[in-house]
Amino acid sequence: MSDFQKAVISTPGRERLAKAPHGAKVVVHATAAETNGAFGMWETFTLPGKGPAPHTHTRETEVFRVVCGTYRFQCGDEEFDAPPGTVVVLPPYVRHSWRNIGDVPGQMFAIVTPGAFEQLFMEIEASGAASPDEIALLEARLGIINDETLALDR
Repeated sequence: MSDFQKAVISTPGRERLAKAPHGAKVVVHATAAETNGAFGMWETFTLPGKGPAPHTHTRETEVFRVVCGTYRFQCGDEEFDAPPGTVVVLPPYVRHSWRNIGDVPGQMFAIVTPGAFEQLFMEIEASGAASPDEIALLEARLGIINDETLALDR
């Protein structure tokens, strides 16, 4: 890991392109390795009707800012819509999900603290993982409990 004593810069055209478990394009801007574990940062570009399966983070807090589109979030028993400009903070150890409920592609900017979860997107892209089982292995290493994975185990 770096000791995070210099700026982390993500410039247009030089970003790291990756992929979310639900197939969305992800642009990674900062990683735990670059911030000494403090945080990870990315943008996700989500097609209408898409989003991750319900899941639980066992290590980090996620922060999302909706840039465009409208997303429906679930966090525990709560469900709410998030139009552009909305900031949503999701706690660790609470089952949550979100999806783009609009008719156009959506975009969210995200930060996770502590960092490391952003590595999932890069590993999916690098490995070509596409099946629920392949993605579950990557998620498990990062402390993610995915409801689709649990259903496969039953």
